[in-house]
Amino acid sequence: MARIAVIGAGMGAMAAAARLAVAGHRVAVYERTETYGGAVRRFERDGFGFDTGPGLLAVPAVYRDLFIKTGKEPLEACVELVQVDPSARHVFADGTEVSLPNASRAGVVAALDEALGAGAGGRWGDFLIRARETWDRTRRPLLEEPLWPNWQVLAEREPYPAVPHKRLLRTRRAGTLAEVGAWELRDPRLVALLESHALAYGLDPGTAPANAAVLPYMEHAFGTWYVRGGIRELARAVYERCLARKVEFHFGVEVTGILEKDGRAAGLELAGSEGPSVAEADLVVGTGPWRLGELAHGRELYASEGIGPTREGMSPGRVVVCLALSDAGDADAAHRTVVHTPDRQAELEAFGRGEPAALPTVVMDRPDDPALRPDDAHESMVLTATVPSQARYDWEAAAAADAFADRMVAAAERALPGLCERVLWREVRTPVHTRLETGAEGGAVPAPALAAAEGSFLRPSNSTSLAGLFTVGGWSHPGGGLPHAGMSGALVAGLIVEGPEFQGSQ
Repeated sequence: MARIAVIGAGMGAMAAAARLAVAGHRVAVYERTETYGGAVRRFERDGFGFDTGPGLLAVPAVYRDLFIKTGKEPLEACVELVQVDPSARHVFADGTEVSLPNASRAGVVAALDEALGAGAGGRWGDFLIRARETWDRTRRPLLEEPLWPNWQVLAEREPYPAVPHKRLLRTRRAGTLAEVGAWELRDPRLVALLESHALAYGLDPGTAPANAAVLPYMEHAFGTWYVRGGIRELARAVYERCLARKVEFHFGVEVTGILEKDGRAAGLELAGSEGPSVAEADLVVGTGPWRLGELAHGRELYASEGIGPTREGMSPGRVVVCLALSDAGDADAAHRTVVHTPDRQAELEAFGRGEPAALPTVVMDRPDDPALRPDDAHESMVLTATVPSQARYDWEAAAAADAFADRMVAAAERALPGLCERVLWREVRTPVHTRLETGAEGGAVPAPALAAAEGSFLRPSNSTSLAGLFTVGGWSHPGGGLPHAGMSGALVAGLIVEGPEFQGSQ
């Protein structure tokens, strides 16, 4: 039985802690804030509640597996999962609207044909078939297995089976997601539908590789799910599972360094109100590869040069606007509405410059959930937009956050006329809040790992060059997002329990 110290209480870290505890190890988690969950937070005021991180869950099988492997009670005994339908309503730049059924290819094809014209659904359906082939090719190496030692194979090959495209007497295949949209989907509304999935993860469609097609496919194939009471309830359930497995949690504790002895990680250096202290351990699990290098006194932890060259702070963040509304919401309203920008080119250009868009794409979540409102005469709503992180844009400048929030609310009103008159109050959260809550540089939010593009969308491996030190969470393999965080915990636990020969989850 080993003593294992875990830095941080994010979803990936807790998933690893629960699995390691079940394997018989003594696990202690050290979290610098006063609560668990990382980016999966809730803001509460005046009887209203708001998810300020992810609003929906994809691929719930990841967390079902976690609960099966760590106890007798399955996931559904700990939280109530609700499959939302439609999966999303989309309001496009020209005013066209479409509501897409959840996890139904035939239903999606029919809805797109009816809303966008004959043939549109067929093109999207054909794209989903190619995206499924991409998923089949990349699922294990990018989600279920430790990063390959010969990761360059993943960096060189584009797994998306692009349709040949003739241009200027040359035959080309799409290499980026933007080219997939332009050459294979053609309708600007279908292009917007495709690119909105990338943008939601902070990916620029113009540079994201074509295999980012797996992002809309995951949502389509496995459905989108809501956790009754808010996604924060999922974090609570994972935390309580850790407690049931005798994981120790120490909140309000800052880790200042990693102890090293005989070339191995040997514990943590801690800052406390009564002075510095140490927590000895046989193994250390941490979050954030670059921060781990700093905690390990500047040691170079990764030999895989070329992977994920962009540091955390250069990745995008999110602005979240929590709206407390008067009057009850429409019971038949879509849980999620995506209001697409009227000027996609300008939005992407601003994205590339590191500036918030003048006319942003906004995701509007309207959970019909009594737990998140004071009574049935009110409604809670969350607006989300992808923006530059604090490292690229000064979100603390005077009026910067409120001015952008005004633009987000104006965008949402295109989908919900009269919204402004219903607002009782609002809370605006920027990458500054994300940085304070998660420790991510600049309040950046990690995207899932992707193949090709010379490895620039891969994440560093879960093992490091310092024996006994492992890394978990969105800034490590297999990248960001709730399913990927849960899988990172499974991979780290597998590497510790089974050793370097661990080949991945089954």
